[in-house]
Amino acid sequence: MEEYKSGSKKMQNNQGYKKLIVYQKSKELVIFIYNITERFPKNEQYVLLPQMRRAVISVMANVVEGYSKSKGEFIRFISISIGSLTELEVYLELSKNLKYIKEIDYDKGYNLLIEVKRLLYSFQKSLRGGLSKG
Repeated sequence: MEEYKSGSKKMQNNQGYKKLIVYQKSKELVIFIYNITERFPKNEQYVLLPQMRRAVISVMANVVEGYSKSKGEFIRFISISIGSLTELEVYLELSKNLKYIKEIDYDKGYNLLIEVKRLLYSFQKSLRGGLSKG
């Protein structure tokens, strides 16, 4: 399970998020989406392409931002990441339907997206287990 440290030790090493598997996989997904959207037609330069990139960046950025917050806030930031992934899932499918990406790229992207989503849900669950009730 991924480790999340709260308190001053975390503050001293504010790049500890780089050790999180969910961060690493999110970054991999960002790079993948950027690479496949490079081949989009020019008419999508201001529509679908930036929406996909914004959504995938949001996943990684919210993991990083949440890492610097309290556990309760981190859980909320992970929820935002999950929402962005769901949005990205729609854009990825649409890109395939419009034939902007090949089936093989869709499959690779979709599988990576699902892997990140599972990691986020698992990490969120582990953080919730660490919260005291009351």
